[in-house]
Amino acid sequence: MRPDALALFQAQRPRLLRLAYRMLGSHGEAEDIVQEAWLRWSRSDSEAVIEPAAWLTRVVSRLCLDQMKSARARRETYPGTWLPEPLIEEEDDALRPDNLTLSLMMALERLSPLERAAFLLHDVFGRPLDEVADTIGRNPAATRQLAARAREHVRIDRPRYAVPRDAGDEIARAFFDACSSGDAAKLGAMLAEGASLRSDGGGKVLSYPNVIEGAPNLVRLFLGLARKFGEHNEFLGATVIDGLPGFVSRVNGTLQTTALEIEDSRITAIFVTRNPDKLDGVVKH
Repeated sequence: MRPDALALFQAQRPRLLRLAYRMLGSHGEAEDIVQEAWLRWSRSDSEAVIEPAAWLTRVVSRLCLDQMKSARARRETYPGTWLPEPLIEEEDDALRPDNLTLSLMMALERLSPLERAAFLLHDVFGRPLDEVADTIGRNPAATRQLAARAREHVRIDRPRYAVPRDAGDEIARAFFDACSSGDAAKLGAMLAEGASLRSDGGGKVLSYPNVIEGAPNLVRLFLGLARKFGEHNEFLGATVIDGLPGFVSRVNGTLQTTALEIEDSRITAIFVTRNPDKLDGVVKH
């Protein structure tokens, strides 16, 4: 092993973790993949590797592709709605540069594993097409088609408006307050007509198994929750969750994250993660 092998790997580790998380939607699985990549790197003839970054990217991507096959099978039997593990982002978070939001992560779920890999590696992480083709085991022409199909699938889900951090925090807090107090007028004003809610409890805590759509339905839902739990809501802080404004709270003692997709100052989508298995990273923050 080359003398600088550890330093080279450590320099790539944040990017590899970011790639694995975007491929799999799971922090724990991403950590396992990157650890396996380190083991393979440490056992390899690293001195013969001309481009360590490309070598490590290829290893992580291929490990993720194998993992995605079993992950898809597990999600077919997942109780209720599946959401990626929430990524709590700080201002200087190294995971921010790829500019993916939670809503885009959900769009990626509709892609095949190869389409997802081609799109992430080429469009998001900027790897050359020939390198991507070699990584996923397809020729460049086929890889270009995979990336193009993926790009078309996710195009409509790209956020059209960036919400400044201060404005996002303000909207997140106002939304929490309106939900807790059961302020129907304020909720109605904040929600876009076609707003939707997805809630992931993993079958372990109370959540809604199906997507709830439409502002009137959501207002009725939040009013009912306010009557039942309004006095037992605790706001733990506004933050950025997978690129979207949001907040962390406890509802009747249960920790949850709420991410908000916002367009023209109105909430168009709400993503609530309550599955305790997905909130270990949130507790650390």
